[in-house]
Amino acid sequence: MPEPSDRWAIFLDIDGTLVAIARTPQMVQVEPDLLPLLEQLRQGVGGALAVVSGRRLADIDRLLAPLHLPAAGLHGRERRRADGTLIESGGPEGIIAPLRPLLTAYAEARPGLLLEDKRGSLALHYRLAPAYGASVTRLARRLAAEEPQLRVIFGRKVAEFQPRGSDKGAAIAAFLEEPPFAGRRPIYAGDDATDEDGFATVNRLGGLSIKVLNDERHARSTQARFQLRSVTALHRWLAAMAGARSPEHRLTREGTAALDDAFS
Repeated sequence: MPEPSDRWAIFLDIDGTLVAIARTPQMVQVEPDLLPLLEQLRQGVGGALAVVSGRRLADIDRLLAPLHLPAAGLHGRERRRADGTLIESGGPEGIIAPLRPLLTAYAEARPGLLLEDKRGSLALHYRLAPAYGASVTRLARRLAAEEPQLRVIFGRKVAEFQPRGSDKGAAIAAFLEEPPFAGRRPIYAGDDATDEDGFATVNRLGGLSIKVLNDERHARSTQARFQLRSVTALHRWLAAMAGARSPEHRLTREGTAALDDAFS
């Protein structure tokens, strides 16, 4: 029997979760059925649907236009409530400014590296130059060791630098204290190491945490309690939920299939 729509609050990452990973963040493609699906979900849970992403809010809105959803950007550093109120997490902004020229020069000297300046954070991508992955990791860890207020988030072929004081789990917890999310059981879907804070928070609150595997083969280390094999599999599961089917039942069945495929 379908569960009441006011029981669930849905939180979704974007890259690698709602849309497939692309060569650069600017090259991602939104499938034609995604926006109608998100709108159907939003209505089905009474507005308790939010995006939680490493992208800036402005980039989220451009990607998902004309939808204007509650959202957390920059891994929770900026957040838009359901009523449209904008909130920015505190933090020592001064630690990012000195990194800009340093990381710019580092990327320019290594063809294929891409420095994405999100204002509140800096993301050094090596998807187009994976041979530099070890070098980027060493640099990121050295910079973090030199500055205790600097947080480095390692994702899929990217190291992102931002001030400490916010994460995706904290953003989800903040949403759950506000209408229309308050009093609901959370669902969070993500695909990367940057989503582990979100998985941990949702697990602590008795919700459903879902990792989208894509091409990953080492998902056993994740805190997510369920796994789906691809962005397409997540879309199918969300469509089933929009059709008022039981989330746990669908995850148990599809999650088992995903594990069989990933580790056989």
